[in-house]
Amino acid sequence: MSYGIKALRKLQIGKESTAGTIQAATTVWRGEGTLEDGREVIFPVEDIGLLAPTDRSYIPSYLGKLSLVGTPATFEQLPYILEAGVKKLGTGVADSTGSGKIYAYPLSTTTSLIAIPSTTSTIQTLTIEGGDNQEAEVLNFAYVTDFEISGKAGEAVMMSANFEGQTVALQAFTGAVAIPSVEEILTSKGKVYSDAAGGTIGTTQIANEILAFSYKVKSGFLAVRTADGNLGFSFIKGTRPEATLDLTFEHSTKAQAAKVLWRAGTAAQLRLTFDGTAFAVAGAAYTYKTLQIDLVGKYEKVSALADQDGDDIVTASFRAGYNATTSTYSTITVVNTLTSLT
Repeated sequence: MSYGIKALRKLQIGKESTAGTIQAATTVWRGEGTLEDGREVIFPVEDIGLLAPTDRSYIPSYLGKLSLVGTPATFEQLPYILEAGVKKLGTGVADSTGSGKIYAYPLSTTTSLIAIPSTTSTIQTLTIEGGDNQEAEVLNFAYVTDFEISGKAGEAVMMSANFEGQTVALQAFTGAVAIPSVEEILTSKGKVYSDAAGGTIGTTQIANEILAFSYKVKSGFLAVRTADGNLGFSFIKGTRPEATLDLTFEHSTKAQAAKVLWRAGTAAQLRLTFDGTAFAVAGAAYTYKTLQIDLVGKYEKVSALADQDGDDIVTASFRAGYNATTSTYSTITVVNTLTSLT
């Protein structure tokens, strides 16, 4: 007899070439999370002359879930969340003759992205294996319902996400999957910019004021069930996404400026950019591994003064919204050295 232990848990990921069809894992997720079988079990109420309930039950639908616990974000693995929660890219775009590969994920504004049981899906569904030394399970047709990228000065940027999938079933781990090399994204190597909606994004830095941030996205992807002979959902379609950003300021000049924008209902463009190690060969646009988050919209709330170890701070909540002047909404860009995601 053997017993499972946490130290031997793992999550392994494979990109589905046909949405919903289980794919062998090709990489190990360097973080934490456990699969959950979310199938619904119904015990119907009936009047049959018995005081005790019977053991009659049925299962009308299957669903699998996975919550990726917050873990340090890396330039190499953050794209898996974005592929399954924003848009399928798969390969990076070369930055001129530089070493960097650009993965740009714009939240959709006019096109409803889909994942159907075919090779033509416009989001990347995943097969995710999870378990420990005692038992392994697999989740197919996995997509992201929501995710968060956040950070505090002096700490790593963190990433977390919630997945749903068609079903959870027993299956052995794919063997001999290599643990990838990754580089952590650090909050204190980040910069935050605020510019007018009619200006050039990334021009005016908010220097020496941002203490923390939290960028949250509801993907808008919806699993649709049909009568097609399958208790799992039939396909995934994109509905309206939602992106918000909370910025924690020192109570200083730029915090006051954010409050002015909020009270006036004035649109602004925000950019957060985080640099990693330098590329062997600099590109035309990027010299370093980079995470960049762009969004345009308006502040929806500025908090009252709060206290952090005797320091006055303010949190400003910004809601992204399509802007006709910039013709943009929100885009997450990751630049690394990977020609493609395995």
